[in-house]
Amino acid sequence: MSAADRPAELGPPGGPPGSPGPPALPVTGTPADLGAEPPPLRTDLGIGLSTSLNASLSKSLDKRPRPAAGVGSRRVLVILPAWNEADGLAAVLSEVRAVLPGADLLVVDDGSTDRTAATAKTAGALVARLPYNLGVGGAMRTGFRYALDHGYDAAVQVDADGQHDPRYVPAMLDALDGADLVVGARFAGEGEYLVRGPRRWSMRLLSMVLSPMAGTRLTDTTSGFRACDRELIAFFARWYPAEYLGDTVESMVGALRRGYRVRQVPVAMRPRTTGMPSQSSLRAMVYLARTALVLLLALTRRVPAPPRSEVLAGVPR
Repeated sequence: MSAADRPAELGPPGGPPGSPGPPALPVTGTPADLGAEPPPLRTDLGIGLSTSLNASLSKSLDKRPRPAAGVGSRRVLVILPAWNEADGLAAVLSEVRAVLPGADLLVVDDGSTDRTAATAKTAGALVARLPYNLGVGGAMRTGFRYALDHGYDAAVQVDADGQHDPRYVPAMLDALDGADLVVGARFAGEGEYLVRGPRRWSMRLLSMVLSPMAGTRLTDTTSGFRACDRELIAFFARWYPAEYLGDTVESMVGALRRGYRVRQVPVAMRPRTTGMPSQSSLRAMVYLARTALVLLLALTRRVPAPPRSEVLAGVPR
């Protein structure tokens, strides 16, 4: 049986092997420049949807030509998971486009009930719409599947709420020359972002455990501002946790346990342009307890073998 004929090995984001993965989703929109037409999205990725619904989701990939996007020598996809971010999304996309004109932008609409998808499409971004809210992990795995199937060399996660300054992305991409995963890190000498109490204790616990695993100091393992190379795109497209803190802590632990190189680049975070952060003593204590539990599970759970042979031999379509 050829690699292209094998069924999907992994389940829903963070799910057990053998169960189906996320759905093939409609992706619309295209940048203005012309290039080679991409292959269709793969259709073997249902998550318990009915056959008719899953089939309908796989039909609507925009067939117009797409460019070979690039930043430096890399083809780069910027993935923005978004849930009800219509108010500030246009400004975020405009800024990312201005800083990274050679990159493609993919907004993964995570079951929004507002005009997030329409806003992203109007702004010229590619749009993948999830049928219901899966959380950041599910949205990112969808983005990684798109990046894998379309041959991108690097994928960058940028929050849709404006907290992540895209001016740091070139430095993060440069750092990929010596790493597979680069984290945009607070508490590393850039900016004045402050965290106190139980949240700070959680971050110190994570740093104490994960820094020796990485062989370098990691100050911000919960940061969602990240860049990864082609090998890690292939790994995350098949295994990317969707549980609480899975998209940050567990995904990093899994990458480290499988031998991927993780480094950080100092960044300054900005106040979010939309939404309200949760800040209360009770929630902070719950966060500490849940962080410890997530870390324990991440260190003991089975992590699938990385599909490095696929990357080196050429990813099957």
